Amino acid sequence: MSKPVPATAVWALGITQIVGYGSLYYSFSVLAPAIGDSFGLSPEWIFGALTVALLIGGLAAPWTGRMLDRFGAARAMSLGSILVTIFLLLMAIAPNGTVFALALGGMEIASTLVLYAAAFAVLVQLAGRQAQASITHLTLIAGFASTLFWPLTAVFEDQIGWRGSYVVFAGMNLLICLPLHLWLGRMSNRAATAPTDAATTRALAMPPSDSPKSKWLFPLVLVGFALQGLVLAAVTLQMLPLLQALDLGTYVLLISSIFGPAQVLARLVNMVFGGRLRPTALAIIAAATLPIALLLLAISAPALAGAMAFALLFGLGSGLTSIVSGSLPLHLFGQHNYGARQGLISAARQMAAATAPFAMALAIGQVGVSATLWTWTGLALLPVVCFILILPITRRAASTMPDPKPAPAE
Repeated sequence: MSKPVPATAVWALGITQIVGYGSLYYSFSVLAPAIGDSFGLSPEWIFGALTVALLIGGLAAPWTGRMLDRFGAARAMSLGSILVTIFLLLMAIAPNGTVFALALGGMEIASTLVLYAAAFAVLVQLAGRQAQASITHLTLIAGFASTLFWPLTAVFEDQIGWRGSYVVFAGMNLLICLPLHLWLGRMSNRAATAPTDAATTRALAMPPSDSPKSKWLFPLVLVGFALQGLVLAAVTLQMLPLLQALDLGTYVLLISSIFGPAQVLARLVNMVFGGRLRPTALAIIAAATLPIALLLLAISAPALAGAMAFALLFGLGSGLTSIVSGSLPLHLFGQHNYGARQGLISAARQMAAATAPFAMALAIGQVGVSATLWTWTGLALLPVVCFILILPITRRAASTMPDPKPAPAE
């Protein structure tokens, strides 16, 4: 039987995820204006480079996901820490926008080896199906990345500039994340030598391959997460212009300040009270909060109370989605090829997220904010449908699953 993930491993991954998301993701929006000014480029050019880099990272995610299974997720994260350090330094010394954009693309590829998909794979390789609770604990710790790195990046940019900031971030990944990933690699090696019940776990988790309906299970999961990524990225990255268009610009800081704590609150509540909730049910709840939040904003704007309720619900849905993205594939398919599946899911979500902000901005400009909100509310309903359609497939699989226990001796 697999043992639970040691608390030290969860905390180690939590630290590397805070540094990873903080230095590779949340810092960019703070540093982008200064980067553009130094190269004489517009913010649109800089964020366009990020969009292309995200697409490149999404294309690489299935390949890096297979690496997690083949070489071990912790080993892959160690390699990722080295590569991230190199690309951050290249970004820091880039002489022009073109070189910066190339280094940014390399960094996005390397990031697929060090962020959630890889961290979840480490937990699963350590503990199998018992990693479910640890995934929730990890997302709770990592949820503080934006809270810490948005102000920290602003201080760095003011004191040492954007180039110095990226040098510091490179040092964090090399001196903090790399040693922790190497330590986790040694722990994973010990876990790999212990006897496991992987065959039984795989048999219990995966639906019968001869069922025609089971063929739709992973595509439904993939499409559901991709559509969630589309909605989450569009709304979170376009929240400022969206609220301004709804005559709520005066309250932008107040409304947006609710979003981050709501994400952490969702993970905390799930950690305390969600132990008996199946990941399939949690996936439906997480997906349903997004269209409800958008609908509330659409019918209440420009009322402040409605906008605050929208931010709370949308933050709760975002926080739960982070948990579900790791726990649902484990629940449905087991630990066999977990890294490869996470790579495909990450690719779908990242490629959808790369195009989403542009798509929403275009929609607001072409058809107006009200029609855009109603359109995105409809899009947000589609992941709910995908996850609901999973239920009859998993129920049928459970009813036809053979008993893994040996028959009593006669």
